Amino acid sequence: MKPFGLLGRKLSHSISPEIHNLLCDYEYVLFEREPDELDEFFQKREFSGLNVTIPYKKDVIKYCAELSYTAKKIGSVNTITVRPDGTLYGDNSDYFGFSYMIEKSGIEINDKTVLVLGTGGASLTVRAVVEDMGAKEIISVSRTGDVNYENVYNFKNADVIVNTTPVGMYPNNGERVIDLSKFTSLSGCLDLIYNPSLTPFLYDAKNLGVPYANGLTMLVAQAQMSAEKFINSTIPKEKIDKIVDELAAVRKNIVLIGMPGCGKSTVSALLGEVLSREVVDTDSLIVENEGRSIPEIFAADGEDYFRTAETKAVADCTKKSSLVIATGGGAVLKEENRYLLSQNSFVLWLKRDFTRLAMEGRPLSKSLDDIKKIEQVRTPIYSSLADVEIEVDDDPQVTLSKILEAIKGEIK
Repeated sequence: MKPFGLLGRKLSHSISPEIHNLLCDYEYVLFEREPDELDEFFQKREFSGLNVTIPYKKDVIKYCAELSYTAKKIGSVNTITVRPDGTLYGDNSDYFGFSYMIEKSGIEINDKTVLVLGTGGASLTVRAVVEDMGAKEIISVSRTGDVNYENVYNFKNADVIVNTTPVGMYPNNGERVIDLSKFTSLSGCLDLIYNPSLTPFLYDAKNLGVPYANGLTMLVAQAQMSAEKFINSTIPKEKIDKIVDELAAVRKNIVLIGMPGCGKSTVSALLGEVLSREVVDTDSLIVENEGRSIPEIFAADGEDYFRTAETKAVADCTKKSSLVIATGGGAVLKEENRYLLSQNSFVLWLKRDFTRLAMEGRPLSKSLDDIKKIEQVRTPIYSSLADVEIEVDDDPQVTLSKILEAIKGEIK
């Protein structure tokens, strides 16, 4: 039997094969093709069914003998099945995926003003769904349209904002599409991006107390509908939620924050060994990047230089997945770092009485008074950033046991 698969131009970071392997027992591969290769690809027909991603959701329409009502309405195809007579049938499972994403988020669309950021193919699906859900007004925002990223703040009373642009998506983590603080009536934010799991757009929503959701649920839900069409059989919808939880648990980094000398490096090594995860220490990464020790960096170039090097190290490791990351004690001081540490991670604050913190080799911890002052500044930051607080025991194995209990159900 020929494989099923995903057709697109750049697919190296796709997790679709992983999702389909969890959904069904069939071969699912990546078909990475350039635009001038599409004719030959469809002539050879070396697939049993296809999902289609950017930039080909419109291009593949001409190869389909018939389109579903949804695909016609939206004007794009992301699922292609081979009919018994050998012709291709184009459908759009993104519609179901986004509808399911809204349903699970609990965000209300009916009678709401919805801002849709972006006017590409994904925005067509979003507009169709929110229109069918009874949105009062739908406003499209683009770089050069009548409503753009300069005058979008004229619509500060928007209720729901949906990001369909790639701004903030891996590997360009950290980019912001708009300033959410200027909107005064928000009741929901939805981002079709799933990597990172928390884009700056959603991070801002979280800090503003606005309900939010990323695109992982949509991705799995549309895959489930596609898989049903591929095998011509029903797959329980409960499987969507199970796969979303599993993928999130596997992909999350575990980030350890806390005062210098609290034991992050020791515990992270033990945790990495137990979970079979790679361990990254941001201080060690700085030393590797700079070719000199942290005391030498402070002595030669000062703290500001060190903090810049620290941000680079934090950015490099936190955009990845499934790591255990031990941070320097001051890594949380910069707002930029706080976002980076949150974007793909479950954050653990290791707490230890300041009189029991190790001081050797730490440029800012020269006396107990120094440590106490530093702790007073950093404690509220650690608290606001942490998902869980862990009291450090003198025995690292005891601390490890506490962590394993705390991450149960969150991390695999």
